[in-house]
Amino acid sequence: MAKQLLIYERAVSVSAQRHRDWSVATGRSYAFARGINAAPLVAAEFLPASLEYAIVFAGEGDAIMPSALLGVRGEENSFVAQDGSWGGRYIPAFLRRYPFVFSRSADGKTFSLCIDEEFEGLNQDGRGERLFDSEGNRTQYLNTILEFVTQYQTQFAATGRFCQRLKELDLLQPATAQFRLPGGQTPSLSGFMTVDRERLKKLPDETLLQLARSDELELIHAHLHSLANITPMAQRLAAAAPAAAPETAPEPVEG
Repeated sequence: MAKQLLIYERAVSVSAQRHRDWSVATGRSYAFARGINAAPLVAAEFLPASLEYAIVFAGEGDAIMPSALLGVRGEENSFVAQDGSWGGRYIPAFLRRYPFVFSRSADGKTFSLCIDEEFEGLNQDGRGERLFDSEGNRTQYLNTILEFVTQYQTQFAATGRFCQRLKELDLLQPATAQFRLPGGQTPSLSGFMTVDRERLKKLPDETLLQLARSDELELIHAHLHSLANITPMAQRLAAAAPAAAPETAPEPVEG
Protein backbone atom coordinates (compact mmCIF):
# COMPACT_ATOMS: atom_id res chain seq x y z
CA MET A 1 0.00 0.00 0.00
CA ALA A 2 1.28 3.47 -0.85
CA LYS A 3 2.24 5.61 2.08
CA GLN A 4 -0.40 8.03 3.35
CA LEU A 5 0.79 11.57 4.15
CA LEU A 6 4.44 10.76 3.36
CA ILE A 7 5.21 8.57 6.37
CA TYR A 8 1.98 6.68 7.17
CA GLU A 9 1.65 3.14 5.86
CA ARG A 10 -1.82 2.18 7.17
CA ALA A 11 -3.66 4.82 9.19
CA VAL A 12 -6.67 3.35 11.04
CA SER A 13 -9.15 5.12 13.33
CA VAL A 14 -8.32 4.64 17.01
CA SER A 15 -11.15 2.85 18.84
CA ALA A 16 -11.60 0.94 22.08
CA GLN A 17 -13.12 -1.92 20.14
CA ARG A 18 -10.03 -2.35 17.95
CA HIS A 19 -7.20 -1.04 20.13
CA ARG A 20 -8.33 -1.73 23.70
CA ASP A 21 -5.35 -3.94 24.53
CA TRP A 22 -2.78 -2.05 22.46
CA SER A 23 0.15 0.03 23.70
CA VAL A 24 2.53 2.44 21.98
CA ALA A 25 6.29 2.41 22.55
CA THR A 26 7.53 5.48 20.69
CA GLY A 27 11.23 5.48 21.59
CA ARG A 28 13.51 8.00 19.91
CA SER A 29 13.90 6.55 16.42
CA TYR A 30 12.94 8.60 13.38
CA ALA A 31 13.85 5.89 10.91
CA PHE A 32 10.29 6.12 9.57
CA ALA A 33 11.22 9.53 8.10
CA ARG A 34 14.41 8.38 6.40
CA GLY A 35 12.82 8.38 2.94
CA ILE A 36 11.43 11.94 2.86
CA ASN A 37 13.40 15.06 1.92
CA ALA A 38 10.84 17.54 3.32
CA ALA A 39 8.41 17.73 6.23
CA PRO A 40 5.31 19.97 6.42
CA LEU A 41 5.45 22.86 8.87
CA VAL A 42 2.80 25.00 10.53
CA ALA A 43 3.24 28.74 11.01
CA ALA A 44 3.93 28.43 14.75
CA GLU A 45 7.10 26.48 13.89
CA PHE A 46 8.66 29.02 11.53
CA LEU A 47 10.94 30.76 14.03
CA PRO A 48 12.56 27.67 15.61
CA ALA A 49 12.63 25.78 12.29
CA SER A 50 14.23 28.69 10.41
CA LEU A 51 17.36 28.41 12.55
CA GLU A 52 18.45 25.18 10.82
CA TYR A 53 16.08 24.31 7.96
CA ALA A 54 15.22 26.00 4.68
CA ILE A 55 11.48 26.73 4.70
CA VAL A 56 9.80 26.60 1.29
CA PHE A 57 6.25 26.37 -0.06
CA ALA A 58 4.81 23.56 -2.17
CA GLY A 59 1.49 22.54 -3.65
CA GLU A 60 -1.07 24.32 -5.77
CA GLY A 61 -4.48 25.90 -5.52
CA ASP A 62 -5.86 25.73 -1.99
CA ALA A 63 -3.29 23.09 -0.99
CA ILE A 64 -0.18 25.28 -0.75
CA MET A 65 1.69 24.66 2.50
CA PRO A 66 5.17 25.32 3.90
CA SER A 67 7.74 22.58 4.38
CA ALA A 68 11.16 22.22 5.95
CA LEU A 69 13.72 20.85 3.50
CA LEU A 70 15.50 17.84 4.98
CA GLY A 71 17.63 16.73 2.03
CA VAL A 72 18.90 17.90 -1.35
CA ARG A 73 17.85 14.74 -3.20
CA GLY A 74 14.54 12.93 -3.44
CA GLU A 75 13.79 10.28 -0.80
CA GLU A 76 16.88 11.29 1.18
CA ASN A 77 16.71 12.78 4.67
CA SER A 78 20.08 14.11 5.81
CA PHE A 79 18.84 14.63 9.38
CA VAL A 80 18.20 10.94 10.18
CA ALA A 81 21.31 9.15 11.41
CA GLN A 82 22.08 5.49 10.78
CA ASP A 83 20.73 4.57 14.24
CA GLY A 84 17.49 6.46 13.56
CA SER A 85 18.28 9.40 15.84
CA TRP A 86 17.47 12.94 14.72
CA GLY A 87 20.47 15.08 13.85
CA GLY A 88 18.84 18.48 14.27
CA ARG A 89 17.91 20.53 17.30
CA TYR A 90 14.29 21.14 16.29
CA ILE A 91 12.02 18.27 15.20
CA PRO A 92 8.99 19.28 13.09
CA ALA A 93 5.64 18.63 14.79
CA PHE A 94 4.55 16.63 11.75
CA LEU A 95 7.14 14.02 12.74
CA ARG A 96 6.66 14.35 16.49
CA ARG A 97 2.98 13.45 16.24
CA TYR A 98 3.73 10.17 14.43
CA PRO A 99 2.26 7.49 14.58
CA PHE A 100 -0.92 9.53 15.15
CA VAL A 101 -2.79 11.69 12.65
CA PHE A 102 -6.25 13.12 12.08
CA SER A 103 -8.33 11.92 9.14
CA ARG A 104 -11.05 14.15 7.71
CA SER A 105 -14.56 13.02 6.82
CA ALA A 106 -15.72 13.21 3.21
CA ASP A 107 -17.62 16.43 3.91
CA GLY A 108 -14.60 17.91 5.70
CA LYS A 109 -16.58 18.73 8.84
CA THR A 110 -15.37 16.10 11.28
CA PHE A 111 -12.02 14.54 12.17
CA SER A 112 -11.10 11.23 13.73
CA LEU A 113 -7.84 10.28 15.43
CA CYS A 114 -5.94 7.58 13.57
CA ILE A 115 -2.81 5.56 14.21
CA ASP A 116 -0.43 3.94 11.75
CA GLU A 117 -0.87 0.23 12.47
CA GLU A 118 2.40 -0.48 10.67
CA PHE A 119 4.31 1.50 13.30
CA GLU A 120 6.85 -0.86 14.84
CA GLY A 121 6.16 0.43 18.36
CA LEU A 122 2.47 -0.54 18.32
CA ASN A 123 2.13 -3.72 20.36
CA GLN A 124 -0.06 -5.90 22.57
CA ASP A 125 2.79 -6.77 24.95
CA GLY A 126 2.25 -3.83 27.29
CA ARG A 127 5.38 -2.00 26.12
CA GLY A 128 5.12 1.79 26.33
CA GLU A 129 1.83 3.60 26.92
CA ARG A 130 -1.60 1.99 26.77
CA LEU A 131 -4.24 3.63 24.58
CA PHE A 132 -7.21 2.45 26.70
CA ASP A 133 -7.58 1.15 30.24
CA SER A 134 -9.10 -2.19 31.18
CA GLU A 135 -12.59 -0.68 31.04
CA GLY A 136 -12.13 0.72 27.54
CA ASN A 137 -11.70 4.36 28.58
CA ARG A 138 -9.05 6.60 27.04
CA THR A 139 -5.86 6.78 29.08
CA GLN A 140 -4.20 10.06 30.04
CA TYR A 141 -1.59 9.31 27.38
CA LEU A 142 -4.21 9.07 24.64
CA ASN A 143 -5.93 12.24 25.88
CA THR A 144 -2.59 14.06 25.72
CA ILE A 145 -2.03 12.81 22.17
CA LEU A 146 -5.52 13.89 21.18
CA GLU A 147 -4.89 17.39 22.54
CA PHE A 148 -1.58 17.67 20.71
CA VAL A 149 -3.02 16.51 17.38
CA THR A 150 -6.02 18.85 17.83
CA GLN A 151 -3.69 21.81 18.39
CA TYR A 152 -1.69 20.77 15.35
CA GLN A 153 -4.83 20.66 13.22
CA THR A 154 -5.83 24.14 14.39
CA GLN A 155 -2.40 25.46 13.49
CA PHE A 156 -2.55 23.64 10.16
CA ALA A 157 -5.78 25.45 9.25
CA ALA A 158 -4.31 28.83 10.27
CA THR A 159 -1.21 28.12 8.19
CA GLY A 160 -3.38 27.33 5.18
CA ARG A 161 -4.98 30.77 5.49
CA PHE A 162 -1.54 32.38 5.64
CA CYS A 163 -0.49 30.58 2.45
CA GLN A 164 -3.65 31.68 0.67
CA ARG A 165 -2.81 35.24 1.71
CA LEU A 166 0.59 34.90 0.04
CA LYS A 167 -1.09 33.55 -3.08
CA GLU A 168 -3.66 36.36 -3.19
CA LEU A 169 -0.87 38.93 -2.95
CA ASP A 170 1.01 37.14 -5.75
CA LEU A 171 4.14 36.84 -3.64
CA LEU A 172 5.07 33.23 -4.41
CA GLN A 173 7.42 32.34 -7.26
CA PRO A 174 8.72 28.96 -8.49
CA ALA A 175 12.31 28.27 -7.41
CA THR A 176 15.06 25.71 -7.83
CA ALA A 177 18.27 25.02 -5.95
CA GLN A 178 21.22 23.35 -7.67
CA PHE A 179 24.41 22.02 -6.07
CA ARG A 180 27.75 21.46 -7.77
CA LEU A 181 29.44 18.29 -6.51
CA PRO A 182 32.68 16.62 -7.63
CA GLY A 183 32.68 14.39 -10.67
CA GLY A 184 30.18 16.57 -12.48
CA GLN A 185 27.25 15.71 -10.21
CA THR A 186 24.67 18.47 -10.03
CA PRO A 187 21.79 17.38 -7.79
CA SER A 188 18.97 19.90 -7.75
CA LEU A 189 15.70 20.58 -5.99
CA SER A 190 12.64 21.92 -7.74
CA GLY A 191 8.87 21.90 -7.44
CA PHE A 192 8.76 24.42 -4.62
CA MET A 193 8.13 28.14 -4.24
CA THR A 194 9.63 31.04 -2.31
CA VAL A 195 8.46 34.57 -1.58
CA ASP A 196 9.61 37.09 -4.18
CA ARG A 197 11.51 39.81 -2.30
CA GLU A 198 10.92 42.46 -4.96
CA ARG A 199 7.17 41.88 -5.06
CA LEU A 200 7.13 42.09 -1.27
CA LYS A 201 8.90 45.47 -1.36
CA LYS A 202 6.37 46.81 -3.87
CA LEU A 203 3.29 46.05 -1.75
CA PRO A 204 1.28 49.11 -0.67
CA ASP A 205 2.19 50.49 2.75
CA GLU A 206 -1.28 49.64 4.04
CA THR A 207 -0.88 45.98 3.03
CA LEU A 208 2.56 45.76 4.65
CA LEU A 209 1.11 47.25 7.84
CA GLN A 210 -1.66 44.64 7.84
CA LEU A 211 0.92 41.87 7.37
CA ALA A 212 2.99 43.27 10.23
CA ARG A 213 0.05 43.54 12.62
CA SER A 214 -1.08 39.99 11.88
CA ASP A 215 2.50 38.67 12.42
CA GLU A 216 2.48 37.37 8.85
CA LEU A 217 5.34 39.69 7.88
CA GLU A 218 7.47 38.08 10.59
CA LEU A 219 6.70 34.66 9.11
CA ILE A 220 7.71 35.89 5.65
CA HIS A 221 11.04 37.21 6.92
CA ALA A 222 11.69 33.96 8.81
CA HIS A 223 11.09 32.07 5.56
CA LEU A 224 13.41 34.32 3.56
CA HIS A 225 16.22 34.15 6.12
CA SER A 226 15.85 30.37 6.34
CA LEU A 227 16.85 29.93 2.69
CA ALA A 228 20.46 30.47 3.76
CA ASN A 229 20.25 27.01 5.36
CA ILE A 230 20.20 25.22 2.00
CA THR A 231 24.00 25.17 1.66
CA PRO A 232 24.64 23.87 5.22
CA MET A 233 22.12 21.12 4.51
CA ALA A 234 24.07 20.09 1.41
CA GLN A 235 27.25 20.11 3.48
CA ARG A 236 25.53 17.80 5.97
CA LEU A 237 24.82 15.40 3.12
CA ALA A 238 28.45 15.63 1.98
CA ALA A 239 29.68 14.86 5.50
CA ALA A 240 27.45 11.77 5.65
CA ALA A 241 28.77 10.53 2.29
CA PRO A 242 32.46 11.52 1.97
CA ALA A 243 32.75 9.96 -1.47
CA ALA A 244 30.28 12.51 -2.78
CA ALA A 245 31.73 15.45 -0.85
CA PRO A 246 31.97 18.68 -2.83
CA GLU A 247 35.39 20.11 -3.65
CA THR A 248 34.02 23.46 -2.52
CA ALA A 249 30.92 24.43 -0.62
CA PRO A 250 27.72 23.60 -2.53
CA GLU A 251 26.34 26.57 -4.42
CA PRO A 252 22.55 26.94 -4.41
CA VAL A 253 21.04 28.64 -7.43
CA GLU A 254 17.56 30.03 -6.83
CA GLY A 255 15.05 31.44 -9.24
